[in-house]
Amino acid sequence: LLGAVGRVLPMSPVPLEIVADVDCSTGREFAPVRRIRGQVAVASTPGRVLSVQLIPEHPPACAEAVAAVRAADWVVLGPGSWFSSVLPHLLVPDLCDALVETSARRIVALNLAPQPGETEGFSPAAHLDVLAKHAPDLRIDVVLADQQAQVADRPLARAAESMGGRLVLAPIAADDGSSRHDHDRLAQEYHRLMIGPATSPAASDRTASQDPGR
Repeated sequence: LLGAVGRVLPMSPVPLEIVADVDCSTGREFAPVRRIRGQVAVASTPGRVLSVQLIPEHPPACAEAVAAVRAADWVVLGPGSWFSSVLPHLLVPDLCDALVETSARRIVALNLAPQPGETEGFSPAAHLDVLAKHAPDLRIDVVLADQQAQVADRPLARAAESMGGRLVLAPIAADDGSSRHDHDRLAQEYHRLMIGPATSPAASDRTASQDPGR
């Protein structure tokens, strides 16, 4: 994306395991809360994730990752599995501090639809509420969402504002009817937000982003 060249860095230099408490009840049947261990299991277990933690708790952060966050111009959180891929970064204390304290501007890119097994039943605004719960001091500049998936979602706009940001709606979904982002459209929107409007023919055909309420 954006022609960037970089490195893939771990959150921590020590092995980590994700543990989640999952409410497996349905609308017709009660089930006890289950404790699920492991990233794949958390992402695939049917139910509503209530909380997530890392084992060991309060792990050390990868020093290179912390330095990269603090030196960045922009930080992007998401899209991805909310509880098993996005939130764990906020559970590593030094990395969370870096995300809060960096001078970089921050974008939260929302998923196109709730993910069964993690965020089933979540509204778009609930995704931001979970971020705020895990990192109350985290401020966001932009919340990016697909204009068809989230159009007219005033609660989402208010949730973005409560974290210091603005909601931007853009056509970033794939055209195949799936819940996947179109990589080229997402890259173009990142380019527009971070650098300015692209000048490619494909970019000139895109629909302008919208801010609800403006």
